[in-house]
Amino acid sequence: MKAALLHKVASIETKPLKIEEVETPTPGEGQILVKITASGVCRSNLNMVEGDWISAGVPPKYPIIPGHEIAGTVAEVGPGVESVKKNEKVGMQPLWISCGTCDLCLTGGEYYCSKREILGETVDGGYAEYIIAYDGHIYPLPSNMDLVTAAPLFCPGVTAYGAAKKAGIQPGDKVAVFGVGGVGHMAIQFAKLYGADVYAVTRSDQHLALASELGATPIDGKKDPISELTKIGKMDSSIVFAPSSKVAMQAVRSTKARGTIVMGSPGGIEEFPFDEEKRIVGSLVGGRQATREVVALAVAGKIKPITEKHRLDEANAVLKAVKDGELKARAVLVP
Repeated sequence: MKAALLHKVASIETKPLKIEEVETPTPGEGQILVKITASGVCRSNLNMVEGDWISAGVPPKYPIIPGHEIAGTVAEVGPGVESVKKNEKVGMQPLWISCGTCDLCLTGGEYYCSKREILGETVDGGYAEYIIAYDGHIYPLPSNMDLVTAAPLFCPGVTAYGAAKKAGIQPGDKVAVFGVGGVGHMAIQFAKLYGADVYAVTRSDQHLALASELGATPIDGKKDPISELTKIGKMDSSIVFAPSSKVAMQAVRSTKARGTIVMGSPGGIEEFPFDEEKRIVGSLVGGRQATREVVALAVAGKIKPITEKHRLDEANAVLKAVKDGELKARAVLVP
């Protein structure tokens, strides 16, 4: 099969991903071979490729295939698999496998299991034509579902969903989403689904227009978003998907006393108004149940990722576009 291999971490400008022929994997006990139709491109793929996580031991091996949000069809099932059949459509999220028996796995926190494996970071991922999945870690999709649109449900979709849930949104709440892109455009949709009035803060003209398309009030981050938001009335909650300490502080200052700030990306808080009893909570990718809920919402037509399609051999160029902030929402690689 063809795959995009990383042999050594390097700046994306050097085009470190190489399209090569590698052996197609064979499913073992409890495994499924998935023929990949679409693999979403996440900023964390860029972090891995450029070596941002070397100190944490990621990647643990070379070569490695990036990619962790996948939609495709079942090509082959291994012994003991009864949940899916050949040619059925399925999705995969970043969590490839976990122990399934620890307290975290049993309470929806599989992503924090000490034995977890993450696609495209600790094991080979989805920038390829085929991939092995574990039974219990795949998500059946309807036969009429477009797989290019479906792929981003499995990272930005479930990530934004988890953040919106942690924000505790109630109908009529004022919610600010900081950062409109692959994940932020999904967070807007979930916040609106909860019945909130959504205000989207971004510095990009393209993303201001996207926020408006999605029914949010766009707030220009190049100006004074704190002033603009407080004119409206301080936010009941803020959701941050922009990796910036400055933006994190804008979210803190724009949120009302006893409100909630959900951090979905890195950012330092230099001055925290403890006397206002605001709550800051981190949010990463959701577990298996959250993923099933996101798929159900998409099947019901209540959310829809905005995608643009690219060939697998354009992986370096697409990651460069991610780095430069040029994408409207989510890019998807099609092998």
